[in-house]
Amino acid sequence: MNFGRVVLGGLLAGLILNIGEFLLNEKVLGAQMKAFFTGHNFQDPGSNFIIVAVGMTFLLGIIAVWLYALIRPRLGPGPKAAIVAAFILWLGIYLYSGVINMFLFGLPMNMMIIAFCWGLVEYIIATIAGAWVYTEA
Repeated sequence: MNFGRVVLGGLLAGLILNIGEFLLNEKVLGAQMKAFFTGHNFQDPGSNFIIVAVGMTFLLGIIAVWLYALIRPRLGPGPKAAIVAAFILWLGIYLYSGVINMFLFGLPMNMMIIAFCWGLVEYIIATIAGAWVYTEA
């Protein structure tokens, strides 16, 4: 496995994920999220949250490409293996935490459906882009 390319591709995937999450949370669902936070007396996430979220999302991008590299020998190089890796991560991270948070905090179903669909497309695009950078050692 070419760990240098895992990191390089993962940083690209992480960048795409971070941009996607910014667009989702600020542009697509921004007004609904602000109303939800205000209605439940939640504070806006501060700069520490943003720093941690961005860093963790870059780490997630690296994990996505690492998972692609692990799957690649079985499914072959290319989009198929990248989509499988993206789907595994989306199920284990995005869908899981989204459903938990939806029930824990009472997030509206329409917001969650938009987020789930957005996240699936985002994860697939990011993982395909990261996989495109990856080459075997």
